[in-house]
Amino acid sequence: MMPVLPGQALSLPASSLPVAIDYPAALALRQMAIVQDELPKYLLAPEVSALLHYVPDLHRKMLLATLWNTGARINEALALTRSDFSLAPPYPFVQLATLKQRAEKAARTAGRTPAGSQAHRLVPLSDKQYVSQLEMMVATLKIPLERRNKRTGRAEKARIWEITDRTVRTWLNEAVESAAADGVTFSVPVTPHTFRHSYAMHMLYNGIPLKVLQSLMGHKSVSSTEVYTKVFALDVAARHRVQFQMPESDAVAMLKNI
Repeated sequence: MMPVLPGQALSLPASSLPVAIDYPAALALRQMAIVQDELPKYLLAPEVSALLHYVPDLHRKMLLATLWNTGARINEALALTRSDFSLAPPYPFVQLATLKQRAEKAARTAGRTPAGSQAHRLVPLSDKQYVSQLEMMVATLKIPLERRNKRTGRAEKARIWEITDRTVRTWLNEAVESAAADGVTFSVPVTPHTFRHSYAMHMLYNGIPLKVLQSLMGHKSVSSTEVYTKVFALDVAARHRVQFQMPESDAVAMLKNI
């Protein structure tokens, strides 16, 4: 089922979207991709904005907005502290610990991963409104740089979101339910990882090269990133409108005249 957005028709003008994309065509492409289980399930930019509308709490909304603006895995986002962000112009960015690669490396070696070996990646924060809202959240909620560990008594960097991924899933379910009660539905399941897939597709729609996206996503192999280009392969094939049939009588006449 196509998502229903309040006050919007499928002929939504491109000027009102975050990026100038053919939204009806993008929806049709996504519907094709849904049929294949191995392809990523993602939301388009207007759908993410509509979903965030139903998250009234600023602290909650900014976590989901961070997933959307960075493509972070949920455990990477929940590990973020204030010191991981550099919000000064002209190029604000966030430093993400690439936790999946770290976990894979730890699984291959005995004992703990050696100190200092954790992979990090820098992700530019190009949306000025997101940066402004993040600054407002930190100031409004007075999020500290450090907190004292009650168990050890030592000062540690304070996580911005001191919650579990289960809590995030609860927040998302509540937002989806609120949207549904207001007549807004989404045609893909919405989980924390949906934002990561949505980020990747949004970047490709904006023309970001595949190797750059690989770095931003923290993929060890480009093959992990190429799964997103398979969605566009459906679009290329569909738009070519390859014809396989011609009038049978014309075909017979053609062969007789050879």
